[in-house]
Amino acid sequence: MAQSLCLSHTNTIKVPFSTSGEELLRSSALKTKPTHVKISSGYRARAGTSLSAGLGTVGIPHQWYNLIADLPLKPPPPLHPKTFEPVKPEDLSPLFPDELIKQEASNDRFIDIPEEVRDIYQLWRPTPLIRAKRLEKLLDTPARIYYKYEGVSPAGSHKPNSAVPQVWYNAQEGVKNVVTETGAGQWGSALAFACSLFGVNCEVWQVRASFDQKPYRKLMMQTWGAKVHPSPSNATDSGRRILQMDPQSPGSLGIAISEAVEVAAKNADTKYCLGSVLNHVLLHQTVIGEECIKQMEAIGETPDVIIGCTGGGSNFAGLSFPFIRDKLKGKINPLIRAVEPAACPSLTQGVYAYDYGDTAGFTPLMKMHTLGHDFVPDPIHAGGLRYISHVLFFTQGLIAIKFASFFSCCYWISPVESGYIRRHDSFQSTRQSLRTAGGQNIFGDGPSYFADVIVSEFHFDECANCLIFLLVLCPQDHCHQYVIMKMLQSYIGFIVPERISSIRLRHLMQCSACVIQL
Repeated sequence: MAQSLCLSHTNTIKVPFSTSGEELLRSSALKTKPTHVKISSGYRARAGTSLSAGLGTVGIPHQWYNLIADLPLKPPPPLHPKTFEPVKPEDLSPLFPDELIKQEASNDRFIDIPEEVRDIYQLWRPTPLIRAKRLEKLLDTPARIYYKYEGVSPAGSHKPNSAVPQVWYNAQEGVKNVVTETGAGQWGSALAFACSLFGVNCEVWQVRASFDQKPYRKLMMQTWGAKVHPSPSNATDSGRRILQMDPQSPGSLGIAISEAVEVAAKNADTKYCLGSVLNHVLLHQTVIGEECIKQMEAIGETPDVIIGCTGGGSNFAGLSFPFIRDKLKGKINPLIRAVEPAACPSLTQGVYAYDYGDTAGFTPLMKMHTLGHDFVPDPIHAGGLRYISHVLFFTQGLIAIKFASFFSCCYWISPVESGYIRRHDSFQSTRQSLRTAGGQNIFGDGPSYFADVIVSEFHFDECANCLIFLLVLCPQDHCHQYVIMKMLQSYIGFIVPERISSIRLRHLMQCSACVIQL
């Protein structure tokens, strides 16, 4: 069965090879005579007919969507790390440019995307919506499975959706240096890519476990001009304190955040960029869901189940928030499920409390599902999911400490479910899914977890109503081949905290209560 590929924003191309049974669904309606296009692999491709003639082209959104505007209950305000009073805009100015601070606090439903940012989005957007027909056949199900593939960006993931506008806003204010943290390396790669476009210097602290496991991500960041440190490092006071306590520390996103924030706070010419968690980051990612809604409308489909992995929340928010908007308005009623890793179960076992977003306590406190800001997850493969605080369903892969407080609020007030997956199970399900796709796209570490949800958790032989599943797939994982080799050889193990200590959770609740009283 031929795979459809989109090589432009207006044409759907059918490629004459049969390595995959996936059906790529680009939202375009062709009225022109079929033409032939030369593609990079040397194949010749012929333009095919559209899936739904007359619907027109689904283009790049002109606005980001802000879910806060439609929530019946607003998220609790972040608190100053020293005074415990609600954070004021001027408190954030050492870290972020003015426009991002405005977006962080905005209650506007839509925020315009700058044309300069949309121009760069056109390098890879709109991204394809693909139907996984061979996986459906393998599962012997009448259900229809679609995934929005974000691995076509230059950095190979959804992260440039926010990296590009963040660096652009910094460049507009004359900022010459930005710093950040990264787990598996997708965010660091995306920020390095964006900085290379605007002539901004980039410095990255990568969680030590991923720094060692995934050297090719480091090389990707360095190729785009970034300076990369393993975290904890000797370059900051925060890192040195951690190394004094544990010279072999695998690191965490919380530690890496502390190091990056420390550098930004001490240097007036430097700002901090974050790849998930904060409202303005989730806002930028909604281009995914906005495109997806139009694409599904173009083929006459409405999802029954929406699944996303959750570490800091950018993947899940990007897909789900526009659909949550329609769900809150009563237009649709899908099951929305967030998936986290069992090694870092912040949503499923954490407490909903105020906590710091980093290990050292430099960042504002946010109310979120947290395992405690000093919790260091086991160094599992999905480094971007090892974040110890969370708002929705997927925390097994994060090295950091908290999940977006925005998500945690959604978890309480909207019909969003959560659950966790063990890494070995997710890897086996990924292998099964890949073999149905001809091995063309090797999943990233995060999406492999919700692949397990699809393959293992839903009983497809009982899907009498022919459920329609929707998820985001990214990134391409070719940079992680060493870790995949170890998984195949069963060299990598990890500790699953079957139950987070009740004493620890009670301590978190008491600390949160003290903060609220203050």
